[in-house]
Amino acid sequence: MQHSSIHWFRKGLRLHDNPALLAAATDCCCLHPLFILNPSSSQAGTNAQRFLLDALRDLDGSLQKIGSRLFVVRGCPEEVFPSLFHAWGTTRLTFEVDTEPSARQRDATVAKLAAQHGVEVIQEVSHTLYDTERVLALNEGKAPLTYKRLQSLLATLGPPEKPAPALTQEHLQGCHTPCQASHDTDYGVPNLEELGQDPTNVGPHLYPGGETAALTRLDALMERTAWVCSFQKPRTAPTSLSPSTTVLSPYLKFGCLSVRTFWWRLDQVYQGQEHSQPPTSLHGQLLWREFFYTAGASIPNFDRMVGNPVCLQVDWDNNPQHLHAWREGQTGYPFIDAIMTQLRTEGWIHHLARHAVACFLTRGDLWVSWEEGLKVFEELLLDADWSLNAGNWLWLSGSAFFHQYFRVYSPVAFGKKTDRDGAYIRKYVPILKDFPAEYIYEPWKAPRAVQERAGCLVGTHYPQPIVEHGVASKRNLGRMKVAHARKGNKSPMRHQAHFTSSCHPSCLSLPQAPSESHWLVPQWPNHKGKSPRPRGSEPHKDIQAVVSYGSCTTCPVLTHFAQPPCINPFPSPSLRLATWLLPPPQKSTPTPSTCPKKVCHPSI
Repeated sequence: MQHSSIHWFRKGLRLHDNPALLAAATDCCCLHPLFILNPSSSQAGTNAQRFLLDALRDLDGSLQKIGSRLFVVRGCPEEVFPSLFHAWGTTRLTFEVDTEPSARQRDATVAKLAAQHGVEVIQEVSHTLYDTERVLALNEGKAPLTYKRLQSLLATLGPPEKPAPALTQEHLQGCHTPCQASHDTDYGVPNLEELGQDPTNVGPHLYPGGETAALTRLDALMERTAWVCSFQKPRTAPTSLSPSTTVLSPYLKFGCLSVRTFWWRLDQVYQGQEHSQPPTSLHGQLLWREFFYTAGASIPNFDRMVGNPVCLQVDWDNNPQHLHAWREGQTGYPFIDAIMTQLRTEGWIHHLARHAVACFLTRGDLWVSWEEGLKVFEELLLDADWSLNAGNWLWLSGSAFFHQYFRVYSPVAFGKKTDRDGAYIRKYVPILKDFPAEYIYEPWKAPRAVQERAGCLVGTHYPQPIVEHGVASKRNLGRMKVAHARKGNKSPMRHQAHFTSSCHPSCLSLPQAPSESHWLVPQWPNHKGKSPRPRGSEPHKDIQAVVSYGSCTTCPVLTHFAQPPCINPFPSPSLRLATWLLPPPQKSTPTPSTCPKKVCHPSI
């Protein structure tokens, strides 16, 4: 039977590794490649919408080269499809599997409509490395809540499938796409003004959307063999003036780049080479993406607190003024404001920068709900991927996955770790560019004469700090303890150490990942919380044992509320899980290079 097919593009905006598109072209006499613009379903801001329109124009251009065209239709899919099925005589509808709950509901409705019109429906997995339904089935229908558990499940499935071949003219032999002279008017890709956006609001066009740009960027990165093989996410810098990671996350989010293509290109580079390993490697970053896709597909209400079974229930403040100041980069903390300015103007920030501003908004300083931060990121990020965005806000707010809530990013010291002179601040908060390095992170401490010479009076030209970090963070620690106590659990500082890993995707430049140190450091507080473990005691028998991550009270990068001094870490970075039943650690020498006071070695 020769079918009249519609291939419905949603995220997979590419011709390479698109098995649903190939299915549409099989035994097909008439093909309509379709994209439905549904403005009511998107919260994306101007930069992200420009990226999408770039991708659609690039896709249309690629289809034209093989004798087809893209049809862009506006409206709600459930309302659009019945008329298209009738007008185009459709007998087959194909599309890529989408794991997001709202998308699954939409797709089920469309599939039911298709059945009512006698249209065959084919769905193919290609937006994730693995079929999330298979992964969940292996775990008794539940999301794996640790990276290590996900790895063990994937090990039973073997490596990801190889990418499908790209659609070519050969696949379209005997198949045509009906196009009228009015195609561009009737079905062309709109511009920003037609979508109700002001084009003057877009920032610099640093990352053009589309499959062509994605593959060009991937090719350039794969030529850097040594960089790819040595890549470790925690060692990249949030203050770099040019990205220190891949910035492939927007292309993965929109499906301009196939994640399977990325995986197997990395595999080719790794062949015969010593290379970094998950979770910090580039392969590891793609597995973090898989982790959160699997969680988002199965955990109810994953993007909100209420009704989310894995989320800590916290009485966050309702403070619109603080939220607005954070969003607009007006907190009075230059490092935080620089990050938020880069986000608003460019649509992309380094994963550690995301960590810093997310912690500052939530448990660190402002005590504003992570759901509010999620909405801002959803609007401003080019790579605002629903599962990754929600998962990382849960993580960084201390609401799920990460339970060492006493670790707080310093809005002053953290940036100094990689940019003591403040070049990043000078670029994105130019009002402060003439401050000396001594005061660039804390301009309110500069004498009046210094502020005058810099042409910026704090409190007049630049805001005073919105909160006092030391006071706010200690107060919030107490509030987190209350939230845990209300949950009925023991404090995570005692008797238990929850699994975390060295990084997880909040932003892969690639999908990124919080870079928690994988070195586990045992600490034994006495009744004052200051003395090390008494000589001769055994941590695996001492009920007071506390397992924390590689940092200490003398290190300014993180604000620590547990007081005991740093003790030698476990020697094996492959150790991922710890409880107070662990045997005593073996001695090894801490790596001092990443700690400003050379006492410990936090990765963040």
